[in-house]
Amino acid sequence: MKTVKLIFACAGVLAASCICNSCMKDEGYSLGNVWYSIATVVPSGLSHAYYLRLDHGTTLWPVATDIPWYVPKEKRRALAYYTILSDTYYDYDHAVKVLDLHDVLTKPVAQDRGEENDSYFGNDPVTILDLWVGDGYLNVKFGFTYGGSVKHFVNLVKRDGVNTPWYFEFRHHAYGDNAYTQRKGIVSFDLSSLETGGEEIQLTIRVNTPEGEQDYTVKYNPGNSGQTTNAVERTLSGDIDFAEIV
Repeated sequence: MKTVKLIFACAGVLAASCICNSCMKDEGYSLGNVWYSIATVVPSGLSHAYYLRLDHGTTLWPVATDIPWYVPKEKRRALAYYTILSDTYYDYDHAVKVLDLHDVLTKPVAQDRGEENDSYFGNDPVTILDLWVGDGYLNVKFGFTYGGSVKHFVNLVKRDGVNTPWYFEFRHHAYGDNAYTQRKGIVSFDLSSLETGGEEIQLTIRVNTPEGEQDYTVKYNPGNSGQTTNAVERTLSGDIDFAEIV
């Protein structure tokens, strides 16, 4: 069994063109510049109105959109494509034009089912491509083999009765799908249900990979909503499959 440690550092945002503190302070913005970021969609209470909160806490208010039919939902993560129009818009960090939003599968932490874990959650292998905490969510970008016959089932299961504190398993159920191609998925797990007493904790996540079981460790600070791991840039591009996992 291998152990992989992903240590939290300063903020970084998923991007093909990364949105970061330096580019946020430019004197002007161009409609030709497009940012790609993972964000939490926060409904405003008005019909179809919402703002976006990035992993490091930056807030974006859509003053224009190419997708006026988009319906925001609570506890929803999305990959946002947008242009920045200005800094400091009322109580928000930036005014933006939203070009597109792809909803990211967003789920609560699942409870341990004991002996039923394998049959219910599955234990099919996945490859971890990236794993980090941002804006109170554990985000997992992973590779899996896919046959096209059924949607795959992924979950973060909090294990009970384990000596390691805050021990979880990332579970993948392929339902016997006859895999013939490699795909990439992304899922965000809401960590707000964890009773940490407000203290920073370390999560240990066991994953069944093609090379065997591996443990990943990351830190979660419930008092820091703008927390991310790793100062590296992350890329989420068109190779993500948004519709083939549940």
